[in-house]
Amino acid sequence: MFCFQCQETAKNTGCTVKGVCGKPEETADLQDLLIHVCKGIGVYGEKLKEAGTVDRNAAHFIAKALFTTITNVAWDDDVLIERIKEGLKIRDAVKARAGALSGPVPDCAAWSAADKQAVIDKALSDEVRITATRNEDVRSLRELLIIGCKGIAAYADHAAILGYEKDEIHGFLMEALASTTKDLSVDEMVGLVLKAGDIAVTTMALLDEANTATYGHPEISQVNIGAGKNPGILISGHDLKDMAELLAQTEGTGVDVYTHGEMLPANYYPAFKKYKHFVGNYGGSWWRQNPEFESFNGAILLTTNCLVPLKKDNTYLDRLFTTGVVNYVGAAHIPDRPEGGAKDFSALIARAKRCAPPTEIESGAIVGGFAHNQVLALADKVVDAVKSGAIKRFVVMAGCDGRQKSRAYYTEVAENLPKDTVILTAGCAKYRYNKLALGDIGGIPRVLDAGQCNDSYSLAVIALKLKEVFGLSDINELPISYDIAWYEQKAVAVLLALLALGVKGIRLGPTLPGFLSPNVAQVLVDKFNIKPIGTVDDDIAAMMAGN
Repeated sequence: MFCFQCQETAKNTGCTVKGVCGKPEETADLQDLLIHVCKGIGVYGEKLKEAGTVDRNAAHFIAKALFTTITNVAWDDDVLIERIKEGLKIRDAVKARAGALSGPVPDCAAWSAADKQAVIDKALSDEVRITATRNEDVRSLRELLIIGCKGIAAYADHAAILGYEKDEIHGFLMEALASTTKDLSVDEMVGLVLKAGDIAVTTMALLDEANTATYGHPEISQVNIGAGKNPGILISGHDLKDMAELLAQTEGTGVDVYTHGEMLPANYYPAFKKYKHFVGNYGGSWWRQNPEFESFNGAILLTTNCLVPLKKDNTYLDRLFTTGVVNYVGAAHIPDRPEGGAKDFSALIARAKRCAPPTEIESGAIVGGFAHNQVLALADKVVDAVKSGAIKRFVVMAGCDGRQKSRAYYTEVAENLPKDTVILTAGCAKYRYNKLALGDIGGIPRVLDAGQCNDSYSLAVIALKLKEVFGLSDINELPISYDIAWYEQKAVAVLLALLALGVKGIRLGPTLPGFLSPNVAQVLVDKFNIKPIGTVDDDIAAMMAGN
């Protein structure tokens, strides 16, 4: 195998035996083959696009397939093989529509064991591996594009589930995948990477519209982090429609619902606050889930990525349920909702009823809900605080959390920033500092949590509004510094979106991506002044000086 798509990749170069995430070699190879099939769909889908048509069925498949290959999503090889089978059928159907296929579309439904073995053999072949592209810089630009597209695909899939989609996004994913099969110039490849940033902005804006139109704008909220006395269900991941349907189906059952990880921001949405059995948030970041899922005692639902392998001493596999793109060998899987219907969570609820209440691991409350609509409602107060000097600087510390000890840097930065600074955050990076007693500035909390990783869009909207209010010509003239943590591929899409909006001088850590060759990294340094994190004291001093 060779995989270097996440921040924890071995030696910041690539995992070659087993993923640091726990991904086995064969699983990694099958994911590579699934992407290879998506490229084939993209080649013929681009031809249709050039003719003025976007095949939405193929586009939906690509979004889900790319989402499936994000870190900590797919652990069941049989599911990956089924997706590859479906992809081959879709590829040939699109090929036929594009007028490039003679004869019938092959039927993969009746594949034999030998056919499946042939797929595995294909996955092990050199031509579908990342390393098939020998030129390091070409490989870097192609993979940067594909990794960014994975993040775009995830957000597009969330929006589509709520009935919001744009052919502009679908068409770009086709174009981007097809481009990786062509010999393009460096300038053309860089252009596509930058276009991915523009499309990432469009996609996150669409998802923001989908979420807020469906569930209301997030509000400033006190979120309980203790535990109740009833049996519970712990829901993790990112899918708000799953959250809505679960709350509706658990009402009156005697089962409480708690969020975990990136589902924490569900506590900020008005539509969910009406449920009395929605208790609050349990635990912290995704990488803490082994002990926290264990102590929760109840049923657990994973709606998207962030599922890590169980350890030998974990006993919660029979309480673990997956849905959507997530899969894990031995975990019960809840099928997709029927057309016009809802998912059936009855098996999950029945399992929860047989469980003991959660073991309380902390108590108290945390505050969140500072998405763009809420912050802009406080704009006058924020602007006055900046003009008076009460707020000297905003520091955007959005992104991902992870296991590495070096991520303590972000906690130390939060603890040591001057008291006249405000932290803007989104994503699970917040768990490094959202439970610290950092106080407020004239009633404005010093940590403003906008929500999930996709809600980094809110931080961009806030910055653009402040630029307008202060009459500035450049977003980089604002008293805002960017100290971003990344882990997986959605964070790469967010990074590309920030670059597309013209943000410069971003600090990125704990390491720069291993998939950036030295030459490609230098392009980003020269064009956008991207830099690695340094020491806590040096970085704080530089940020306060506007550097």
